[in-house]
Amino acid sequence: MGIYEELKARGLIAQVTDEEEIRELINNGGARFYIGFDPTADSLHVGHFMALCLMKRLQMAGNRPVVLIGGGTGHIGDPSGRTDMRTMMTDEVIEHNCQCFRKQMERFIEFGEDKAVMVNNADWLLKLNYVELLREVGACFTVNNMLRAECYKQRMEKGLSFLEFNYMIMQAYDFWYLNEHYGCNMQFGGDDQWSNMLAGTELIRKKSGKDAYAMTITLLLNSEGKKMGKTAKGAVWLDEKKTSPYDFYQYWRNVDDADVMKCIKMLTFIPLEEIAEMEKWDDGQINKKKEVLAFELTKLVHGEEKACAARDQAKAAFGGGENLPEKSVSVQSATIIPVLVAAGICASNGEARRLIAQGGVSLNDGKVTDINAPVSDGDVIHKGKKVHIRIRLA
Repeated sequence: MGIYEELKARGLIAQVTDEEEIRELINNGGARFYIGFDPTADSLHVGHFMALCLMKRLQMAGNRPVVLIGGGTGHIGDPSGRTDMRTMMTDEVIEHNCQCFRKQMERFIEFGEDKAVMVNNADWLLKLNYVELLREVGACFTVNNMLRAECYKQRMEKGLSFLEFNYMIMQAYDFWYLNEHYGCNMQFGGDDQWSNMLAGTELIRKKSGKDAYAMTITLLLNSEGKKMGKTAKGAVWLDEKKTSPYDFYQYWRNVDDADVMKCIKMLTFIPLEEIAEMEKWDDGQINKKKEVLAFELTKLVHGEEKACAARDQAKAAFGGGENLPEKSVSVQSATIIPVLVAAGICASNGEARRLIAQGGVSLNDGKVTDINAPVSDGDVIHKGKKVHIRIRLA
């Protein structure tokens, strides 16, 4: 099985421009591909995770990545998937974020001569002459085609700024520039980027008469990849100063049951043969699958030692550790709200409801969403990250 076939088997590929050409390039290690990352924060988050894993897979198969940091496009902001305009960042903030990205990417990608390279589109975009750009690039685009793009349709109702309208042209120019100066022949991105990516392939073909290809990866959780980076209280970061290895482990330990195997296929480097065996496990082993997922991804981001520590900490808190404090409660209805109050975890029914609504209560290894969830003798209630109490019903 070639790497292209493996990507398909793992459910990663959403759409491509020229499948046979792309298959041959990737399987023979002939792809010089780029993926772009706009430096909108000082850390990557799990919404970037699939792209990083994809780059690692392709590099392992002999293909050469070009990591594009959007120091230039970051001055504009991509309207894709947004209903509002991004906050404008200063040059200093953008540069700082770019440096932080590189340090984190070095855990996934091997940089060096004849390996991966990292470039910043600020090096060419910020030097562009506007009139020259209009003449050389703008003439290759029609407004009608641009307005048909999904990334613009979503913003039209609330108002699409002319600043954002130029993002597609900037991204297309990036691909053309990388093709001319770095030999890039392929671009990858999430499926919400398809319109921008097509613009880049067409620009190269019109201006340079060269073949250029585009491939989108199926974003995790029903094509909502950016959803991976968010929780009720913010983003799940790859920087352990922002999201600890334990919290990172717990994020993946608590994914929906229906998404576990999908995550294992798309994000881990477990061989497909072993994954096929895991798929045969019965439903009673879903937690074991989640533990495999959480451990493998935490090891990939934070190293094996910290992954082991996170797993041990989780087992102590959630796996029935002998040292968990116990609380004996007597309630008329053994459901979550009266038990929270009787156990002294919450001061009132109202506080208990609010805490549940905020996602702050777990029962055993699952987040509580039902205010009438039943509680059994021996169940462990978790309030946030620090309170773990075994309930004994009197």
